[in-house]
Amino acid sequence: MSKTETKKIKIQLKRSLIGCTPEQRKVAAALGLKKTHSVVEQNDTPVIKGMINKISHLVEVIE
Repeated sequence: MSKTETKKIKIQLKRSLIGCTPEQRKVAAALGLKKTHSVVEQNDTPVIKGMINKISHLVEVIE
């Protein structure tokens, strides 16, 4: 991979944000996830991995 090309991962919101803590809602919003079953594509960075780890019970990662 060249320096300009970064690895991408797809993240899908599998569970509803109803009943989640405000912090978990903010993490989902920061990732760009709005509705259940919505899919976003993000760069594969340690920051994004940490955010996914915070709400791992709500999302599915598609490599």
